[in-house]
Amino acid sequence: MVDIALNISMLRQQIPPSVTIVAVSKTSPVSDIMIAYNAGHRCFGENRVQELLAKKDNLPAEIEWHLIGHLQSNKVKQVVPFISMIQSVDSFKLLSIINNESAKVNRTVNCLLQFHIAEEETKFGFNMEEVVQMFGSEEYKSLFNVRICGVMGMATFTEDMDVVRKEFIYLRNCFNKLKEKYFSGNAHFTEISMGMSGDFRAAVEVGSTMVRIGSLIFGERN
Repeated sequence: MVDIALNISMLRQQIPPSVTIVAVSKTSPVSDIMIAYNAGHRCFGENRVQELLAKKDNLPAEIEWHLIGHLQSNKVKQVVPFISMIQSVDSFKLLSIINNESAKVNRTVNCLLQFHIAEEETKFGFNMEEVVQMFGSEEYKSLFNVRICGVMGMATFTEDMDVVRKEFIYLRNCFNKLKEKYFSGNAHFTEISMGMSGDFRAAVEVGSTMVRIGSLIFGERN
């Protein structure tokens, strides 16, 4: 039997208070999310829009939802009215669509730029060259309903922590370069979302400000 409240408590003892724990609730039932909520947790991450929509109306409105999975363009308008943060912005096209849909509901949506930091080809994300090109474009300068709050990345799925740590350091360096060049006076550009259940310790050591933890809270997924 998984003790969700105890798991959250133990994680809070291991992770500095300055680091946000995003409880990854994908495949977890509403009842499990309520246990975490009643233990004082408020920030939850979902991968799929349909699953998020099915859960959110059965849960307290004050929950802060983060979308952490690949977001399809045609699903954007379903999440922009309520989402706290979209962590998985992996193209300028997607950022533009988020901006346009946010403008329609008079919101500014917090976003992270997802960088491709892993060796696996299957993962999504920008490289540094693409981001620099985007920030230099007139099209980007016309986006007023998205707020870039930082970067996100997923390390290679491997037991080799040297590889993982190297990828996390690369993401931190990307954040630092962008902060210095484009966001030096910006109070919102603060987040480096990296680290999951298997590698969060390495991520926090390297400078993560947000960790996405699923199985260490809710148990192994079916």
